Amino acid sequence: MSDTSAAFVRTEPVPPSPPPSSAMGPVKWAKDNLFSTPFYIFLTFFATYVIYLILSNTLPWMLKGVWTTSSLAECREVLDGVSGGCFSILTERWNQLLFGFKYPADQYWRPALTFLFFFAAAAPVLFFKMPRKFLMFTGIFPFVAYYLIWGGSIWTPILVLVGLVFGYWVYRLLVSKSFAAGFFGGIVTALIIWAVGDSLISDKANVGVFLQAVPSRDLGGFMLNMMLGVVCVSLSVPLGIALALGRQSNMPLIKWICVVFIEFIRGVPLITLLFVASVMLAYFFPPGTTTDLFLRVVIMITVFSGAYIAEVIRGGLAALPSGQYEAADSLGLDYAQAMRLIILPQALKISIPGIVNVAVGLFKDTTLVSVISMFDLIGMIRGPILAATEWNGVYWELLGFAAILFFVVCYGISQYSQWLERQLATDHQ
Repeated sequence: MSDTSAAFVRTEPVPPSPPPSSAMGPVKWAKDNLFSTPFYIFLTFFATYVIYLILSNTLPWMLKGVWTTSSLAECREVLDGVSGGCFSILTERWNQLLFGFKYPADQYWRPALTFLFFFAAAAPVLFFKMPRKFLMFTGIFPFVAYYLIWGGSIWTPILVLVGLVFGYWVYRLLVSKSFAAGFFGGIVTALIIWAVGDSLISDKANVGVFLQAVPSRDLGGFMLNMMLGVVCVSLSVPLGIALALGRQSNMPLIKWICVVFIEFIRGVPLITLLFVASVMLAYFFPPGTTTDLFLRVVIMITVFSGAYIAEVIRGGLAALPSGQYEAADSLGLDYAQAMRLIILPQALKISIPGIVNVAVGLFKDTTLVSVISMFDLIGMIRGPILAATEWNGVYWELLGFAAILFFVVCYGISQYSQWLERQLATDHQ
């Protein structure tokens, strides 16, 4: 019988052939996302045409813009009928747009340095993989920022810091026995230190003045928007957490106080609260006391945003299964420990999109302070800048600049929230 065995047997696999160009790279992406169906093809061409119309009108206007003139009339003379932007107003009034028109020009370095310190202080909070020891700078940053921006006596922020440190120390001593005792004991301790320290500082008000004092009325520009946004968001989140927990409390008095507070604040426009802050809030303080306008505005905006954040966090708490609460009880945790270690971390993770939505809206709502004569970025544009005769009639350049600034900040917040959601994702795909 003849030998029928194969003459050759391949011992290694055939190397794969490269995919066709239509199945890889930009061609495949365009085919799948832009031209997959007739409807998508129509939308692609329509969107391309709209983008062409926008760019064909805006790009020449921007590229032919003038940056070196000193008035609108001079801009028009240089353009000589050609369509172009008068960006000279940005080069001439940039300091007023960023810092207001009353903040001392030789002190611009103070808010600029504060802005740089803010990123260093926020990094350990926003990026939890950074070393925890950097939180020490985060803790002292508010006091450094206050002194840099407002100036005056250095003993004022030092006194506030000392009061908070001793208050926290008392809280840590008493919290093991009772959370309420630790909480209220810390508050009372801080108030006593502040009262005693204030009586001592008032007698030596001129001691420790190393930086020129700047009143809150002199704050303005985009700096004011950033300050209000950062301070109010930082304060409204813990306030919203407290209100959300109070609304779900089993104690009827606390529950109904939180419910009435939230629903009342949510039913009142922010602009009404700003008028209250400007006119009426001073009547709620002891007679003879003067309350800083910036502080009054911060209180009202914080209260307003805190009510909305409370409802967002309440939704996160409601989304948690009852088994999480039962697990905390089975571990023998008290209320404060259960909320801090088990319940709130999960609820806040669920509530991130809603909290960011409120934060973005709050930052944009800071422009409403212009109605109470606080010249923020929009207030500067509508007031002192456009009131000048040499620039009366310039709108697109100023409002476009303001739109870019707000877009950069809001887009940054949105991107950070998406990154945070990906970092905290624990579901299995």
